[in-house]
Amino acid sequence: MNKKIGFILALVVISLMMVSTVSAGLFDFMGGDDANATANDEDTFIVGFDAEFPPYGYKDDSGNYVGFDLDLAKEVCERNNWTFQAQPIDWDAKDAELDSGSIDCIWNGFTINGREDDYTWSEPYIDNKQVVVVKSDSGIKTLEDLAGKTVETQKDSSALASLQGDNKTLADTFETLTEVADYNTAFMDLESGACDAVAIDIGVAQYQISSKDNPTDYLIIGQSISSEQYGVGFKKGNDALKDQVQETLDEMFKDGTVVKIAQNYSDSGVPGSLILK
Repeated sequence: MNKKIGFILALVVISLMMVSTVSAGLFDFMGGDDANATANDEDTFIVGFDAEFPPYGYKDDSGNYVGFDLDLAKEVCERNNWTFQAQPIDWDAKDAELDSGSIDCIWNGFTINGREDDYTWSEPYIDNKQVVVVKSDSGIKTLEDLAGKTVETQKDSSALASLQGDNKTLADTFETLTEVADYNTAFMDLESGACDAVAIDIGVAQYQISSKDNPTDYLIIGQSISSEQYGVGFKKGNDALKDQVQETLDEMFKDGTVVKIAQNYSDSGVPGSLILK
């Protein structure tokens, strides 16, 4: 064979190999076959959750996804012989995740109030309050004391919705109301003095405070901003899956399993927030 022709053929072979490799990588990037992915089929239950929302769903020090809601979901799966998968999501993209079918539900301290017509809901199981946390030595004792203060809350949170809605008059007295990515950031800002107060769900507040080296450094103002109820949100119209999950939850309430799981999160006030049947 002519050496020049042989060299050209070698280049062609190498080029084809490179195209094949790039194509495969692109296919994986676009969501192609992934040996590590769990197929969302009838035997798999994929729960979408915010991985930074303790005690309902979060990552522990060992890197595992844990939380009260995830524990409930695991028990539901066990009783239905489903494969459980916890899927952390960007909270801003939760609707897109649900509509695309990449998750089966949103189960993570998910507020029903104000969203009644946006999803197919389970019955409420948690009665949750929105509160304000400050440093104990701040001199802030009431909501009225927040006038002229810097307040932070998580973006797209119930506390934010309340302060932009029914309690906008209160928020208007603040120097600033700032949205942050998550409550871990808000508490770091509170600890450093970058903000004066954090508007937050009471269960998350109690978890955050109890996890600090000096919990007495923090104070939950006695007046609540608002109250809400948590439920499991399914894609609008997915009544079949909702009914199956609800039936299982009803059994878990009846046999005491829900209360037993809640006791594991006593430091966060979960048992006292349960809506018992």
